[in-house]
Amino acid sequence: MRRATVGMLYPGFSAEDDYPRFERLLGGDVALPVQHTLMNEDAHRIDALLDWGRPETLAAGAEALRPNGIDAIMWACTSGSFAYGWAGAHEQARTLSQAARVPASSTSLAFVHAIKSLGLRKVAVAATYPADVAQLFADFLHAADIVVTRVSSHDIFTAAEVGTLSVERLLEIARLGDDPEAEAVLLPDTAFHTADHISALEKEIGKPVLTANQVTVWEGLRLVGAPTDREGLGRLFLQPVT
Repeated sequence: MRRATVGMLYPGFSAEDDYPRFERLLGGDVALPVQHTLMNEDAHRIDALLDWGRPETLAAGAEALRPNGIDAIMWACTSGSFAYGWAGAHEQARTLSQAARVPASSTSLAFVHAIKSLGLRKVAVAATYPADVAQLFADFLHAADIVVTRVSSHDIFTAAEVGTLSVERLLEIARLGDDPEAEAVLLPDTAFHTADHISALEKEIGKPVLTANQVTVWEGLRLVGAPTDREGLGRLFLQPVT
């Protein structure tokens, strides 16, 4: 029986090696091939983020993934999707689906679906981004009727730098970004290595922690109808797919 394949479109180079890690953690049941997409400038700045997510850029990535026989495709970039706003992110996913001829979604949309699958409404955003970009993500969540009780930012300007951060820094950013009113903490940057640290994050925080690469993989499984009841990948992966 052929295993399902979810293609991952990933801008530039920072934490793309999380996806083969997730593939191994899933026991090899689902293939997660990564295709790097054009990143003209590595900058957490609005004009650069919009450039990353251009339809022609994503279509070129989808074409490069076609030989893998993909069953679904994910735009594995949070800021390059929420920068387009609520309606724009949905249009981006629709356009990508048309180009790839398979179901498509993005990390921003995955966060919303994951939060709602967990039955949560109040979250804290612990962002590596500059404050203006972090606030755009909070605005995106507000548009989905999700209450953001706190937004913290760490003014890291490039994805490449985020990709070098240690697990100690990861735990610190999550801890500093928590809020007593929040039902979960969100780490929105796909440049953060988190695949091997989700259990440690949830133990540290004492509540669900949703990371960008985690929700991207979960959303891909949801698109292809693969089971998500997996140990060691956080509370999200213990929920039935909806």
